Amino acid sequence: MSNQDNQYFIDSDELSESALKKKHSLENDPSSRTNHMEYMEGMEHIKSDIMDKVLSEMESYDYNSYTARDVSRALAHDTCSVEDFKALLSPAAAPFLEKMAEKARLETQKHFGNTVYLFTPLYIANYCENYCVYCGFNCYNKIRRVKLDMEQIEHEMQVIADSGMEEILILTGESKAWSDIKYIGEACKIARKYFRMVGVEIYPVNTEDYRYLHECGVDYVTVFQETYNSDRYEELHLMGHKRVFPYRFEAQERALMAGMRGVAGSALLGLSDFRKDALASALHMYYLQRKYPAAELSLSCPRLRPIINNDTINPLDVHEKELCQILCAYRIFLPFCGITVSSRESEEFRNGIVKIAATKISAGVSTGIGDHESKYTGKESESAEGDEQFEICDNRSFGQMYKDMSDEGLQPVLNDYLYV
Repeated sequence: MSNQDNQYFIDSDELSESALKKKHSLENDPSSRTNHMEYMEGMEHIKSDIMDKVLSEMESYDYNSYTARDVSRALAHDTCSVEDFKALLSPAAAPFLEKMAEKARLETQKHFGNTVYLFTPLYIANYCENYCVYCGFNCYNKIRRVKLDMEQIEHEMQVIADSGMEEILILTGESKAWSDIKYIGEACKIARKYFRMVGVEIYPVNTEDYRYLHECGVDYVTVFQETYNSDRYEELHLMGHKRVFPYRFEAQERALMAGMRGVAGSALLGLSDFRKDALASALHMYYLQRKYPAAELSLSCPRLRPIINNDTINPLDVHEKELCQILCAYRIFLPFCGITVSSRESEEFRNGIVKIAATKISAGVSTGIGDHESKYTGKESESAEGDEQFEICDNRSFGQMYKDMSDEGLQPVLNDYLYV
């Protein structure tokens, strides 16, 4: 990468005059930004009506129009319709949270039993070319940037695999210059040597690239839309490929078209109206499920967390009670869908929600780069360490998480696939 490109990976106090002007312009002059609804050169445009369906439902959703009677009716139905789901997400459903939790618990037990799946994320690079104002990796934020080489990646994976973990999620910052598709693919090939299940959470790519990653051993793809409100999305994503709203929205479908077994996604709750974002997140998976019935689909429920150089970022109005309501509504509406609760949430909350609606949780988590050896073994890491994307709340190790889930009467599952 050239020095011209590299100038955006340092603190604004040290930026060149031209970079400072660009940053200021992006923040204060909307006309200086590219059109967030237009595809950039090289971006694949698929013919799909899912985005239009989801956005239409979201924009017309008036959650204050629902009453207690609507919620009672929704809970009485054996099958939850879209209209029922809207009622369960509404403020009118808050007094019914205990009943929602019981219905969600029964649905979870019916389809997943007492199992809870465990996985861990591995960040292999934190360079990013996007300017997303809420993210610790954003290109204008001064953090330690690191890209692990293949030897370091394999060492990190060995450390994680030695703990007993069988599923890994590989993540990078969104920089094609620093983390190109071949680099990610080689990392996935290494991961396949150590893990039974491999997922990626990277920048959205075209179908051809997803097909390549699948050939490298990737089972599933996670992409967060962040917010489904396109106007709010434009205000938060000021620069980079991530700015293109529709291309990001269609990432899961391109991954399924490429042969991926499963996809996951969600909004980042707290960036915009969380009820509308929760509705859109579930409808996105709902319409994908109807179009790709063989696909394994999963919803997450991340809330905003503080980042380096900005500890004031927190989810707006999305407290644990509201999050619990959303997760119960997800389970009732999409009984077969996986639901992941990350280490962004507290130990107490995660211990409770896996008994009700969630089916998958992370363990032994670090959102930094190259620090798994120190985290897992207490030894000084052999890899260069880079700063984290955001602060986590639940720091339990894989071993402690496994024990805690067992003590809660649940069956921890590391992998349930047979490969022939």
